[in-house]
Amino acid sequence: MTESPADALLFEVAPPPTPVERLLQLADQYTQHNDALDLLMHAEGPPLPDAYANSAHRLASATGAAIKAIQGERLYESEELTEVIMRLRQLAILADASIDLNTRSARELTALAPEAAVSSAVTLASETRRRSATAPAPDGQLGAAHRTALAEIACGHVTASSSLGREFTRSREPKVLMSTLRALESKGLAARATGTARAAYVGGTPLDRVRLTSAGINALASVIDAPPAGPRTAPGTSPRPLPGAGQATMRSR
Repeated sequence: MTESPADALLFEVAPPPTPVERLLQLADQYTQHNDALDLLMHAEGPPLPDAYANSAHRLASATGAAIKAIQGERLYESEELTEVIMRLRQLAILADASIDLNTRSARELTALAPEAAVSSAVTLASETRRRSATAPAPDGQLGAAHRTALAEIACGHVTASSSLGREFTRSREPKVLMSTLRALESKGLAARATGTARAAYVGGTPLDRVRLTSAGINALASVIDAPPAGPRTAPGTSPRPLPGAGQATMRSR
């Protein structure tokens, strides 16, 4: 009996994310968490006691799941891979520790988490490509500017706003231009979450957070370990020390 196309569609299941894609998703989760804390800090009235506890719990759990996914790949153990696991364990500890802190202190603990997750994805992608035949083929349609922009968005560095009928982007170096953002949006690789990022100045209107779509995460995962095309086109593999990592580790003993 021949299976009809309609029946075949019923059994089509999207493949699970690769560990690299999972880390990019994790970076996005931390960015959303940090944005929510920023808005809480500038909201009228004190936040509810458990305003961000559930989010922090989910982050700690998602980080632990990412660690298990990496270990499940059974890659040849290396110093780089060991550092990725250690870095992610630090993130899980910091997310869990932030639950008992006030909003500002909680925000400080996870401030660098998106960058650390993306940096871990860079290292993991490089290790996977060197030691495995299952690494995704690079997306040949992404130019250097697009790769740079995707990496900066993944790190939570890009917001957008408008004034007097003109649209603007705000980002760190290297700058992500509005024309580049529009190009990524037209390809379905990036999207704006309206009013979810803190304002540029006190009393201002919240900015739009630029986030990667699922397609954008897949595209970046395929090129994230590509050789840099400029001074800094992707996060380095040696991120700054995570704030409070030492204190949180001591607290967990």
